[in-house]
Amino acid sequence: MLSTVADFEVEKGNLVTTTRMVLATEYYGTNYYGSQWQAGVPTIQSEIEKALRGLTGETIRVAMASRTDAGVHARGQVVSFRTSSVLPREAFVSGLNHYLPKDIAVKSAHIMEDSFDVRRAAASRQYRYSILNIRTRSPLREAFAYRVAGTLDADTMNQACRALVGEHDFASFASGVGGEEKSTVRRVYQAEVTRKGELVVLDMVANAFVRHQVRSTAGCLVSVGLGRMSLDEFRSIIEAKQPGLAGPTLPACGLCLVRVNYPHPFEEENSDEDL
Repeated sequence: MLSTVADFEVEKGNLVTTTRMVLATEYYGTNYYGSQWQAGVPTIQSEIEKALRGLTGETIRVAMASRTDAGVHARGQVVSFRTSSVLPREAFVSGLNHYLPKDIAVKSAHIMEDSFDVRRAAASRQYRYSILNIRTRSPLREAFAYRVAGTLDADTMNQACRALVGEHDFASFASGVGGEEKSTVRRVYQAEVTRKGELVVLDMVANAFVRHQVRSTAGCLVSVGLGRMSLDEFRSIIEAKQPGLAGPTLPACGLCLVRVNYPHPFEEENSDEDL
């Protein structure tokens, strides 16, 4: 999938060679209003575009493989853009990290076929929601996890997850759909809850997600784990297909985009860290 193929653009009557670059990135999302550009507020996209301008002198618009909301973290976000810069790809790692704030990092850079579409080429996305299951607050760990004081039954939560696997209409788990979502049907390849000591994690892999799907799913599963919702009630929420029915939508701090999967990976898999 790697390529040195360049494309050509006409700029003011001149032929300009451009290259499709793809970046694997990581970020701590607390200080940002999401991944996508918004006027007047800091976003991951605006910071990367600002860094690209500083490095190359070009005004470049980037595309991202998966949209993350305000406060959501990422260990494996993939970013794509075209550039006429002749800098070696390694320079896009060191150079962009020089210009980027400390809570955003470029981990690797790759040259791709110009036809590569960072969104459409993705086979699936993996998100993890982390729950800290302790009575006493933890100021450090709660930056990356939502704390639940009551004891969670992770086994029962995992049983509920089985109903999520497959192709379903996940309207009940979507918020703010309105005209934003043309369809709320998604295919979930994996949904699993595991306990690692005090940490209870929900891992979901799907072709795509409706807005707030993972956080709303996590909210329902917490109710299941605390014995406040039965497995039948959980399944009935899926079947209802009623926007906003699931929840509560848990805080963004616990959600992380772990990786974006492609048929032909260009990035080594992330380590399976807890947070």
